[in-house]
Amino acid sequence: MTHTPTDQVRAHFTVPAKHPMVTVLGSGDSLLRVIERAFPRADIHVRGNEISAVGDAAEVALIQRLFDEMMLVLRTGQPMTEDAVERSIAMLNEETGGAAETPSEVLTQNILSSRGRTIRPKTLNQKRYVDAIDKHTIVFGIGPAGTGKTYLAMAKAVQALQSKQVNRIILTRPAVEAGERLGFLPGTLYEKIDPYLRPLYDALHDMLDPDSIPRLMAAGTIEVAPLAYMRGRTLNDAFIILDEAQNTNPEQMKMFLTRLGFDSKIVITGDVTQVDLPNGTKSGLRQVQDILEGVQDVHFSRLTSHDVVRHKLVGRIVDAYEQYDTRNGR
Repeated sequence: MTHTPTDQVRAHFTVPAKHPMVTVLGSGDSLLRVIERAFPRADIHVRGNEISAVGDAAEVALIQRLFDEMMLVLRTGQPMTEDAVERSIAMLNEETGGAAETPSEVLTQNILSSRGRTIRPKTLNQKRYVDAIDKHTIVFGIGPAGTGKTYLAMAKAVQALQSKQVNRIILTRPAVEAGERLGFLPGTLYEKIDPYLRPLYDALHDMLDPDSIPRLMAAGTIEVAPLAYMRGRTLNDAFIILDEAQNTNPEQMKMFLTRLGFDSKIVITGDVTQVDLPNGTKSGLRQVQDILEGVQDVHFSRLTSHDVVRHKLVGRIVDAYEQYDTRNGR
């Protein structure tokens, strides 16, 4: 990095010849445009395989860090996307607040490779959530829709099964309407509860050979069941996921947590802003934070709209609803 006469600084970055410039700049310079939008006070120039940036010292330092991180990702064979560049910039900005993990560490952490695709965390909080699952026996993943709470937990469960850390996976959800309204649905009890469990099946089909799932379920290696089916059991040698936990009442939450057996791991996911319980019923997920916060080997991972990995608009929608609730005292 060199100083220019106008108190601005200049940094040069050389892209190794083995990396085509299109992998760094994007098709039609799409990645470069993302970077230019993020750092409007800096001028970025490209000539051959040389990239230079001129501008405010702090911005130029971040741009240089960004290109370094992008090259570390590209060296693993993983392509950079517009989304990955935006998330890398967000992580580098967070680093000023003391974040220890770098964008390349987050974006290249493989959880599970299946059916031609690799499942990885995409944000700093997602990486910390995944790391917490490795380190703790009980982990709560709390955050809005689209933050990968359930999907990443499912990936860790499949990874644990494949590496023989556990003998089985148990996936469960509270069937909120398992009373009168469920009774009017046609079919057997299993067919009635199936719609509540369908999102868990969908995630499983992303991570395992679909033909193997019925066999694994028949053998009891994978169990997908409503929360009521957990009562009275002790779950040993299992990776257990409770999804949509905001729809448990306090008694159900305590019942579920006390199912924990030896050599098992529990991940509980939910969004405390989306409680579907009848009026006056307290959410077990809201209450348990007050009860178990600080208990050894229990970890709370909190994800936010910044961790939404669906369409960018989903994060903005989540933020807008939070602001509305704050204004209206909810």
